[in-house]
Amino acid sequence: MGIYEELEWRGLIKDVSDPSIKEKLNAGGMTFYIGTDPTGDSLHIGHFSSFLICKRLKDAGHHPIVLVGGATGLIGDPKPDSERPMITRETVDHNFHCLKEQLTKLFGCEVVNNYDWSKDINFIDFLRDFGKFFNINYMLNKDIVSRRLDAGITYTEFSYMIMQALDFWWLYKNKNVTMQVAGQDQWGNITAGIELIRKKEQKEAYAFTMPLLTKSDGTKFGKTNGQSVWLDPNKTSPYEMYQFFINSEDSKVIDYLKFLTFLSKEEIEELEKKNMEAPHLREAHNALAREVITFLHGQEAYEEALRISKALFSGNVKELTAKEIEMGFNDLPTLEGRDISLVDALIELKLASSKREAREFIRNGAVSINGDKQIDEAFVLSKKIAIEGKFIVLRRGKKLYALLRY
Repeated sequence: MGIYEELEWRGLIKDVSDPSIKEKLNAGGMTFYIGTDPTGDSLHIGHFSSFLICKRLKDAGHHPIVLVGGATGLIGDPKPDSERPMITRETVDHNFHCLKEQLTKLFGCEVVNNYDWSKDINFIDFLRDFGKFFNINYMLNKDIVSRRLDAGITYTEFSYMIMQALDFWWLYKNKNVTMQVAGQDQWGNITAGIELIRKKEQKEAYAFTMPLLTKSDGTKFGKTNGQSVWLDPNKTSPYEMYQFFINSEDSKVIDYLKFLTFLSKEEIEELEKKNMEAPHLREAHNALAREVITFLHGQEAYEEALRISKALFSGNVKELTAKEIEMGFNDLPTLEGRDISLVDALIELKLASSKREAREFIRNGAVSINGDKQIDEAFVLSKKIAIEGKFIVLRRGKKLYALLRY
């Protein structure tokens, strides 16, 4: 199976600009690029599903270049329903350097900034050297523009297509880039670049797009509780990422394995069989979490996330370090650490509604402190029993946790 056939099997090819792309991908030796604008200081898991194409094609003998748009990031590509807020130059520059470091570490590829070749083009040259190649009717027919016509689109957003086409042309001329890869929502911008190269250079360039990774309801994949799952471990910890993947939809987990991992066809088909026969074991979900976290953060980070998850499930939290507790309990009800009776702590943390109820929970053995049951109604919590002098973990029943932080 050639790389084209593998990408097709994984569901990673949506549109192709020319049928010859199949032969060119399988032959190797192409220089291609994929881009993103620096709207944040980290990539998220939605980006990751696309940017893995760098490694997939690099392993197949192609040369990847990643473009982080310091120029286009100042403009903003058209959203389906509204104009993007403008970002300051300082923020864009900061985000560029953060993303460059992240991309270089993950994929070991060349990272370029389109601000470097865009900043010195004056307005007249932009119109004469590039604008003249774009027919307005051609641009209006592009989905990325036409979907905004009823709501209104600014000239700034309208120009984004030309800027991205300019990038493709510049990389073709200066970096020998002959192919662009992107998500399917960029198809209009990509084909504009192909047309610009054809008109200015009388040469052919190529492109293909990848489907956007979505949940079963069609919404974009990569958010939990409305927040993006970031690749930066300081923004989304490996444990939080583990929980995100382990709770993936059963109906979509095989698609996620195809998009986000390098497991073979045979390995994924075996996991698909297990997912159908014994979905409660969540072997496919575990494999997904293991592969992604290990790729991004290393084996040790995955094992730490797994250890936290197992400890929280069993209630045996005293096996965890203070750092691991902070990672696993960062969104739990928390009380500032002090000397406080167990009864009062249960009430303040909303694990009990009254002193009578709190005492009843304690007497019945439903309350544990740092993993150990506590049946003494008069017990007082203090820093001396805190794990590493920092945390006391309260648990009521099997699932309700809270934290005292010293």
